[in-house]
Amino acid sequence: MKKLAVLLFAGLISAFAISGLSLAAEPLAGRDYKAVNPPLATAKGKIEVIEFFSYGCPHCSDFHPLISQWAAKLPKDVSFRRAPVSFNRPEWARLSRLYFALDATGDLAKLDAAVFIAIHEQRVMFRTDEAVVSWAASKGADAKKFGDALASFSMQSKVQRADQDATAARIAGVPALVVDGKFLINNEAAGSYDELLKLADGVIAKARQERKGK
Repeated sequence: MKKLAVLLFAGLISAFAISGLSLAAEPLAGRDYKAVNPPLATAKGKIEVIEFFSYGCPHCSDFHPLISQWAAKLPKDVSFRRAPVSFNRPEWARLSRLYFALDATGDLAKLDAAVFIAIHEQRVMFRTDEAVVSWAASKGADAKKFGDALASFSMQSKVQRADQDATAARIAGVPALVVDGKFLINNEAAGSYDELLKLADGVIAKARQERKGK
């Protein structure tokens, strides 16, 4: 009987230890994420992850290969989109228009990483729209098509919308991840980009569980 009691006690200790591990893995408000209130508008049906970024940000440049690989393996119930922000910097607003213009002309997949390389490795200066168009054309984009997209009113509207969403989510720096329009992941809770993406996985799981509970 004494031996059985010891075994039961050991089992309870083990169970509490496992429970503690589970609790530690559960994302916590304030520590791992901040609530976005009111939530951002997101696409219906799927859990949307938004990456707020700028081509002008060196950290975004370092993060880009990792989050691209991560986004390509997301579950079917999760979608991913990127939102370039300017923080009211004219030079970053031009880079935001560059992103949206590449997307509109179908050149984003081909030139997305190349923009980061141009800015942070080759020190290309995109100080004017003409410089942006010239660079894109040198990389194979249709100069007129791309130039028209870059200068269009719709590009400016998209830039403003992305900046408005960043302000609403209280984005203070980039890269920044918002899950399901409701959870702004705390970068300081992660010690590396890999840990940041693991934290994003945990917050996605939380969002999924909340949806099931509705």
